[in-house]
Amino acid sequence: MSETESLDSLPPTKPLELEKGLTLVPHVKLNFTIYPNPTTAAMAMSKPINEWKLKLALLDFFKSSVTVPITVPEDDLQIQRLGDLKKRKRDDPVAQGSLAIRDLGFLSKTRINNEEEEEKDVKVLEQKYLDWRKYLLEKMDGLDLNLEGVKYKLNVAVPASDDFEAMKKAWEDFYAFRNRGYSRGGKQEPDTIIMRGVPSRWFAEPLVSSKPSMLVTHSIFSRLGNIRDLNVSEDNDLGKEAEETVSVVSGLNCKIVVQFEKHSDFYNALKVLCGRSLQKQGARLKADYEVTWDKDIFFRNSRSSTQDRTSRMPEMAVGNYRSEAPRRQQQNTRFSPDDARRKRFKD
Repeated sequence: MSETESLDSLPPTKPLELEKGLTLVPHVKLNFTIYPNPTTAAMAMSKPINEWKLKLALLDFFKSSVTVPITVPEDDLQIQRLGDLKKRKRDDPVAQGSLAIRDLGFLSKTRINNEEEEEKDVKVLEQKYLDWRKYLLEKMDGLDLNLEGVKYKLNVAVPASDDFEAMKKAWEDFYAFRNRGYSRGGKQEPDTIIMRGVPSRWFAEPLVSSKPSMLVTHSIFSRLGNIRDLNVSEDNDLGKEAEETVSVVSGLNCKIVVQFEKHSDFYNALKVLCGRSLQKQGARLKADYEVTWDKDIFFRNSRSSTQDRTSRMPEMAVGNYRSEAPRRQQQNTRFSPDDARRKRFKD
């Protein structure tokens, strides 16, 4: 895809190259939680789930029980046990994890006159992508697994960061309420994206610092649209907020907030970021970031906070000057402005 091509012509099955050796690579990702089956819940409470056998059972399921056999690398199937076995209640989940399917080439194929050809219609590919993800989710959700005589059940969901249509409906409902009646500023629409969970070093200046750079970040996100405002900072709190999850990239992460010039740029950028991971050239790691739209008006609030802090001292000075004005008013009227300035200088 060339620089001149618009993002709305990019199908969900193709990668998008960015600056600094970064690429947005497509995936179908599902999060799952594993609960004990009520029939063997007592056994599940007395022994920990075997993560290795669980992974093997799921890998075998993908190869044998879906319409298109899937080979999932072990690194793309993450599983983590939950909670303390001694404190676990009967209905508590025993594990959770995530599945990422990155080889989506089969969705781009179509058969015409018994011959396999490449599908080029973006709308068709978008629908095939959504249909297949829905099919896989329905196939896995409620799946029963039997591990060493203990039965478990899967609860599966699409990550919020990958569900563009759900986010679109959320902001449409949000702004529909705000746009009711008279609005002096006209129709309001979102224009800001928030991304979390990407390695800071990927957005840093090489050989200068490991901290994210505003200049580097701007050059990367400019590929997605015209930028009005940008904020990038370290986001070490992400790991603290998600200690029990398995999708957080290890090491230092950064939080990036991008405000675009137009709603259309925001729309296309968020759509491209949904359903993709970030990969660095020469690195095996793929960062499955979190992305969403900003409903808290980050830049307006951050500017207001800055103005409040910087205006405290001037406001105090102005207040003191005004409190003395009545006493000096009669004296100042006897002099011209120049005389008054000279008088104060001598004092």
